[in-house]
Amino acid sequence: MIKCFKDLRQDNVSEFRGGKGEIQITHFLEVESNEFNSKGRLFAKNVLKPGTSIGLHEHVGDTETYVILSGEGLVNDNGDPKSVKPGDVIITRNGEKHSIQNTGTSDLEFIALILFD
Repeated sequence: MIKCFKDLRQDNVSEFRGGKGEIQITHFLEVESNEFNSKGRLFAKNVLKPGTSIGLHEHVGDTETYVILSGEGLVNDNGDPKSVKPGDVIITRNGEKHSIQNTGTSDLEFIALILFD
């Protein structure tokens, strides 16, 4: 199967998880059509404009991984703030908390993958 980028579902979500501004989410796989084989719930590219963020939230029953593609940001990794840049990988395991904020002057783009424990 090949899915063309233009056919992927894109969502614009305001104040996601209590964050600031609007983020863009492009979904590579869909839960509704069982493209995860019941193993996860998100595989997407996220775009945060300068100043926008995803609020602090806890993962329960799953693990989320971010791969930073472009831009600069600040991740709250269980209360520990860390700067991130392209190539960085952030892993938030079951029971852990995280948030991410675009602290740069260009878009912060990253891949997000959520798999069930």
